[in-house]
Amino acid sequence: MSSHGAPIPMTSRACGALTGTAQVPGDKSISHRSLILGAMSVGETTITGLLEGQDVLDTARAMRAFGAEVTDHGGGSWSVYGVGVGGFAEPDQVIDCGNSGTGVRLIMGCMATSPISATFTGDASLNGRPMARVTDPLALFGTQSVGRSGGRLPMTIVGAAEPVPVRYVVPVPSAQVKSAVLLAGLNAPGKTVVIETEATRDHTERMLAGFGAEITTEITDEGRVITLTGQPELKAQHIDVPRDPSSAAFPVCAALIVPSSDVLVPNIGLNQTRAGLFTTLREMGADLTYENEREEGGEPVADLRARFSPDLKGIEVPAERAASMIDEYPVLSVVAAFASGKTHMPGVKELRVKESDRIDAMKVGLEANGITVEDGPDWWTVTGLGHGNVPGGATCASHLDHRIAMSFLVLGMATQRPVSVDDGGPIATSFPIFEPLMGGLGAAITRSNG
Repeated sequence: MSSHGAPIPMTSRACGALTGTAQVPGDKSISHRSLILGAMSVGETTITGLLEGQDVLDTARAMRAFGAEVTDHGGGSWSVYGVGVGGFAEPDQVIDCGNSGTGVRLIMGCMATSPISATFTGDASLNGRPMARVTDPLALFGTQSVGRSGGRLPMTIVGAAEPVPVRYVVPVPSAQVKSAVLLAGLNAPGKTVVIETEATRDHTERMLAGFGAEITTEITDEGRVITLTGQPELKAQHIDVPRDPSSAAFPVCAALIVPSSDVLVPNIGLNQTRAGLFTTLREMGADLTYENEREEGGEPVADLRARFSPDLKGIEVPAERAASMIDEYPVLSVVAAFASGKTHMPGVKELRVKESDRIDAMKVGLEANGITVEDGPDWWTVTGLGHGNVPGGATCASHLDHRIAMSFLVLGMATQRPVSVDDGGPIATSFPIFEPLMGGLGAAITRSNG
C-alpha cells in the first residue's frame, strides 16, 4: 500500500533528450518550519511558494489542531495566525503526520514544553521509525512520552508543565533532533544549548533568528555550539520559500545520464548544509553549473543548469559531507551506476532509519537492474558500468519511500530496458508534480494501473 491509498505501479523507459525548465516545488524543510514557527509567533505570518506535498499539508493540519489559524490562499500562498510561544492548545484528536519524520519530530519538539498532551501517529512507514532519538532529549526538559516498543508511534507526548533549559550534545548528525530540541527550548526559561559535532542543515537556526529569537552559533573545540534564549516573543514574518534542492536532485541527475539533455532548474536553495550532492556531482565530472547566484530571505539561491555528462567517474564521497546530502544518496547511487568505476559512500548509517532502509532498498533494486553494490552498516559502494551499459529491466520495491521510487524512475530513463516501481504513490508526499514535471522535460513515465 502507498502512504495515502492503493499502490500506483509506475514504469520509466529510455527517452529522448530531457530539455527545458524544471520548476521544482518549494523546499520541504523550510515549508515545515515556516508553518511551525508561524504558529508559535504573534501575528500573521504569510508564506509564498509553500510546498503543498502531503508531508507539509499534514504539518499544516497539525498546527490547526494546536490552535493556530492556518489558511490556504491557493497557488502556494498561505497564512498562519499564530498563538505565540507557549500558546498551544491541547488537540482534540490524534495528530496524524502521515509519512513525515521531519514533521512529527519537529512538532513533538514545539509542543514538548507546553503543559498539554498530544498523541501522534502516521502511516506504516512512519510508525516503524525510531522516535527515541527525539524523545530522549525532550525528556531532559521534563517531557514524558509513552509509545510502542522500540520508541515507535503511535505515541503520546505529555508536555513539561515546568520545563528546564537543556544542554544537549547531538549523538548523531540529525537536523531533526537538533531542531526538536531548539523548538522545545523556545518555551523553557534560560538558555538551551545544542552542540553538534558535525554540522547539519541550519534552516531552523536561520529562521528562528528571522522570527526574532535570540540565538547564537559558535564554532568551538566541541563543535557547533548553538545557544537559544528561551521564552522570546516571536514576531510574524513573510517567508518566500526557495525551491527544494532535494527535489531538484531528480531532474538534475536525470539530465546528467540521458543523452543530449540540457535542463535548467531555477531558484534552488544552495545553503551549504544542503548542497553536498551538487558538489559531489561536479567532482564526478558532471556538467552542472550555477547561474544567477544571489541571496533571498537569508538563504543563498541560484539557477542550476545540468547537461548530459557521458564521462562521469566514480569517486570517494567524503564522509563529512553526508549530513549535507543525506536525502540525495539514493539518486546519487543511480548516477554512480552510469559512472566509470566505484563510487564509495561512507558515513551514511542515517540512511538505514529513513522512510525505509535506503541503503538496502537501493542495493536490492540496483542489483536487480544489473549493478554491483557492496554495503556495510555505515557505507556502501556502487560499481558503475558507464554510459549506455546499465541493463535495467527489473521491478523495484519503493518501501513506501518517495525518494526510492523517484530514484528508480530516474534510473529507467537511461537503462537498456525499462525500470518499474511497485508503488509510486508515496511520491506525492514531497514532490506531487514529479510526473508532469519530468514528462514536460521529455521523460517517459507511465502508470501501470489507474
